[in-house]
Amino acid sequence: MRMPTSSKLRCPELKRRSAVLLALTFECLAFCALAFCGLCGAPALAQSASANTAGVAAAQPLVRAPRLTLQQALLLARRYSPQFNAAVTQAGLARENLVQARAGLLPSVTYNNQYLYTEGNNTPSGRFIANNAVHEYLSQGQVHEVVPFPAGLNAMHQAAARRALAQAQRDIAARGLDRTVVADYYGVLVAEQNLRGARDNLTAAQRYWRVSQQLQRGGEVAQADVIRAQIQNNQAEQTVEDDQLALERARFSLAVLLFPNPRQAFRLVNDLAAPPPLPGFQTLARLAALHNPELRAALASLRTANAGVSLARDAFLPALSLDYWYGIDATHFATRNGPIPNLGSAAAATLNIPIWNWGATASQVRQAKLRRHQARVELAFAQRQALANLQTSYDQARAARAALARLHQTSQLAARNLHLASLRYRSGDDTILALVDAESLLAQARAAETAGQARYRVALATLNILTGGHLQPVPGAQQP
Repeated sequence: MRMPTSSKLRCPELKRRSAVLLALTFECLAFCALAFCGLCGAPALAQSASANTAGVAAAQPLVRAPRLTLQQALLLARRYSPQFNAAVTQAGLARENLVQARAGLLPSVTYNNQYLYTEGNNTPSGRFIANNAVHEYLSQGQVHEVVPFPAGLNAMHQAAARRALAQAQRDIAARGLDRTVVADYYGVLVAEQNLRGARDNLTAAQRYWRVSQQLQRGGEVAQADVIRAQIQNNQAEQTVEDDQLALERARFSLAVLLFPNPRQAFRLVNDLAAPPPLPGFQTLARLAALHNPELRAALASLRTANAGVSLARDAFLPALSLDYWYGIDATHFATRNGPIPNLGSAAAATLNIPIWNWGATASQVRQAKLRRHQARVELAFAQRQALANLQTSYDQARAARAALARLHQTSQLAARNLHLASLRYRSGDDTILALVDAESLLAQARAAETAGQARYRVALATLNILTGGHLQPVPGAQQP
């Protein structure tokens, strides 16, 4: 490019134009370099990204929803229940209290170090006559023992009874949690069964609607049959939606108890179709008497009250304590002060005899006796209540067991009735109303059978809870 040679063009103008041309040249070169790198490197980068994505996908396995049995659900609920864990914490605290009470029966050993200074007045003891010297050094080991008879032993017995009470209350909390989990577990299974039945009813209603339309077009039925079939179809659709919502509510209620995330997906083992046999009442009564936590809690409360009465009476007795020291108590921090040894031992025995406290101890004894009387009343009531609960639960389980065969037979008869009504309607021997009634009867029979199966399972689980979970597992039950 030829530069102008006019005399009006000055040197600064030439420099400015040269700088602009140079900048444009660099921009063009940079753009070409970026385009070349993009054309050459884009496929490689894309392949690398695809490989990384495939590697991540391969490294993350597909997580399936866990399939839970009732026992697994009970264990998960105990892991996340705040009420049950609070009872477990109280049981742990009671155990540590018992450890401390046992430790109180044994001697304690300490090592004491002390320095005392008293202003001098040219006497061996200094300004204060209660002190021994101007400079006094104490370095002694001490063994201290309070004779544990009988107050210490009674305190340990009370701590042991309170531990047993806390353990029984933990088991009571577990029983309450188990009842809730059992009800929600079978509530989910019933909701699933109802939803399946509602979908089957919807399929049948749609089929009958189509059949009625075909028959109406052929002039075999009136339009009223088509309208009735459409109404039945709409009601079946609404039932499916309602049962779907009921299932979601039941699953959320159970998931809140079992998982930290209530949206956790899970599946349940359906054991409704395999009802186990019902044990005899005498066997249940024997197990309940041995493993009922309410009875154990009442007995532990009575033992705690008895120990409280003994502890209150112990306040009338003298208290004896023994002490033994070994070390130095001298004017120099040394084992010897010239020819005189500083290292030595001493012992003391202290006997405190209570004389008069204006009836406070007698009042504490009366309080302890009142608590013991209340504990006896509660124990008698717990025994009666346990027997009544066992008998009531057994009667419910027996009635639910007896109803299973009848409900199953009713469901089969309703299915047969629906089949016959469908054949009669197709042949024109019956109306749509009879077909709709047969379909409704089948839906009610199936729902009743499912509810009866769940009722027996819940009743049997309640008996298992009342006996402390010591019923034998059912042979042949489904396993996950």
